[in-house]
Amino acid sequence: METIELRIDRGITKIIEKEFSLAIGFFDGLHKGHQTVIQQAIDTSKNLGIASAVMTFNPHPSHLFAGEHEKIGYITPLEEKQRILSEMGIDTLFIVAFDQSLASLTPEEFVDQVLRNLNVRHVTAGFDFTFGAKGKGTMEQMESLANGDFGTTSVEKVAEEEEKVSSTRIRKLLSDGEVAKTASLLGRPFRSIGTVVDGDKRGRQLGFPTANIIPGAELIVPQNGVYAVRFTADGITYDGVCNIGVKPTFDHPDEARKTIEVNVFDFDGDLYGKKVIVDWIDHIRSEQKFDSIDMLIKQIAEDKETAKKILSKKD
Repeated sequence: METIELRIDRGITKIIEKEFSLAIGFFDGLHKGHQTVIQQAIDTSKNLGIASAVMTFNPHPSHLFAGEHEKIGYITPLEEKQRILSEMGIDTLFIVAFDQSLASLTPEEFVDQVLRNLNVRHVTAGFDFTFGAKGKGTMEQMESLANGDFGTTSVEKVAEEEEKVSSTRIRKLLSDGEVAKTASLLGRPFRSIGTVVDGDKRGRQLGFPTANIIPGAELIVPQNGVYAVRFTADGITYDGVCNIGVKPTFDHPDEARKTIEVNVFDFDGDLYGKKVIVDWIDHIRSEQKFDSIDMLIKQIAEDKETAKKILSKKD
């Protein structure tokens, strides 16, 4: 898959050697609804005998317009988004910088300066996709602005349990710790990518050594609690049990730093500094404070067995 980064303020030079069937959207999460839109664009590309493409934007619009505490965390980091799109068979990925120059374009200017210059022959998007300054452009308007120069397809909503599959719904599920339901909407487990750092070694002292992970900046992490996970390092995947939280048995919750700790089953080695992947499979319990270290150790052992049972059913 070819990746092309674009900025409106630098101009978009007309591409003449290819025509594109383009799926357009922010696509955070690349959930089942997004996948439907993208697959439609791929099918159209095959029918027309042209290249398939996806246009996404970076960063999220909230990072331009919202205050520091109103920015939306990412479900899928850009690197992961690229990996998934490549596996879906997309030929070209356009990453457009979401800055003031882009945000100021009228719907007409977006079509003329972006889509026409990229030699787009067909545009596919979700029924609720908007474009142009203040999101005034709709897919109905897109068809009118195309003036017959390119086709358009508006994909109706994809629902699960009679509710629209959406990034907003996924964020809510993650904030509630519902990682299994999140996986159902994504079509795959929710994934965190981060780096293993040196911790306080407390897990090792308790008999359950853990990998302490710092996730990528601005990424969503699930609700505090204990989870059954799959952990990947150096291309090898292991089962594990993960705790997200502030260690209330040891620290004051208002002062402690949130950590992600994974007890990786059947692993013995050095992970410090490594980039690792955590796939969240199911929620086991909420975070809690224990009256003694012995009670905590007993509960950790039970959590480990629970995780093993959950993961054995996923094989």
